[in-house]
Amino acid sequence: MIYEFNGYIPVVHESAFVHPQAAVTGNVIIGKNVYIGPGAAIRGDWGEIVIEDNCNVQENCTIHVFPGVTVLLKEMAHIGHGAIIHGATIGRNVLIGINAVVMDRVEVGDESIVGALSFVKADEKIPPRSLVVGNPHKIIKQVSDEMIGWKTKGTHVYMQLPADCHATLKPCEPLREVPADRKMQESNYKTWNESKG
Repeated sequence: MIYEFNGYIPVVHESAFVHPQAAVTGNVIIGKNVYIGPGAAIRGDWGEIVIEDNCNVQENCTIHVFPGVTVLLKEMAHIGHGAIIHGATIGRNVLIGINAVVMDRVEVGDESIVGALSFVKADEKIPPRSLVVGNPHKIIKQVSDEMIGWKTKGTHVYMQLPADCHATLKPCEPLREVPADRKMQESNYKTWNESKG
């Protein structure tokens, strides 16, 4: 659902896909080929939220602002299931892992990876290409070319998803049994552990 708030109407590029079970409120700008999953809450009620082209905000994520602050997700930011971004700037081609929390005025540098369940406290500046894990967070090493290549490939999968959703997603009644000719889904993308050299 898209909601006007206090005179601000969200701006959503026509190529983006916002799931009907997501909530986008107020001063929010969503760019090209952005995917917003079901259960996501993007609340631009007290400040601006800008989600640049080719980003994805997956299921049950929360993006919110400290009053008067702009939240910025730069191009190809990849926000994993259940993550919370509160008043932060997420750099270009960054991966925020599942259920990670990134707090107010944090700046995550380009091509960084924040691991699942990590907590990045307020006012931190994460340098580009940092691998961040833990609660509280620690930078444990630099992101390798191989790691950022893997991340980028995963984001490209999500960049295709808005078009696929526009073309094929529709409400339906469930089947009562599995059809004999049901096709297997194929993937040319593997987990990091399967991919690393």
